[in-house]
Amino acid sequence: MDRHLAFWGFLVAQSDPWLHSKARTMVSLTTPVCEFGWKAPDFDLPGVDGKRHTLASARGPNGLLVMFICNHCPYVKAVRSRIIRDVSELARHGIGAIAINSNDASRYPEDSFENMQRIAAEYAYPFPYVFDETQAVAKAYGAVCTPDFFGFNADLALQYRGRLDASRKETAPEDARRELFEAMVQIAHTGQGPAEQIPSMGCSIKWREE
Repeated sequence: MDRHLAFWGFLVAQSDPWLHSKARTMVSLTTPVCEFGWKAPDFDLPGVDGKRHTLASARGPNGLLVMFICNHCPYVKAVRSRIIRDVSELARHGIGAIAINSNDASRYPEDSFENMQRIAAEYAYPFPYVFDETQAVAKAYGAVCTPDFFGFNADLALQYRGRLDASRKETAPEDARRELFEAMVQIAHTGQGPAEQIPSMGCSIKWREE
């Protein structure tokens, strides 16, 4: 099955245009379980820094964290400072990171490239923030929501597809377990992610009308 059809609404919507529309604008979705060993697809996308970024340029010696995020989603906003914190600390463990915005900016202007530049500068993102305007990369990865985290080991084999922590639309308490950080540190040192993973929850990716 195409990994892009991971959420239930899209499956139902094939024969019902109204459901198709609703499925594409659902607010809260959860990510599928981790497909251990699945290899990261390549990409070549423009970043807010004026450079192009690829799988090779983003990876670290011990792994890579690919994050599908956006500007407007409350789930992303709830963990934005923690993403910055965790990525900065993971760099010391040899984990690279990149954030991809795949939302349809024509329908969601807050997620435009210009606003991506503004947000990245305002929060001093310590990782490349790139725009997947055609949504081809989101489809290749089977991304379903924001935030959607893909943790790869040094061989670019998937080892984590879970949440950052217990945050949802509200930020979890300061003492919440740092699930993504702990998993990526484990991956950096062993090449393998934890067997038990809790799916990430977020706003559905805003797919372009077909």
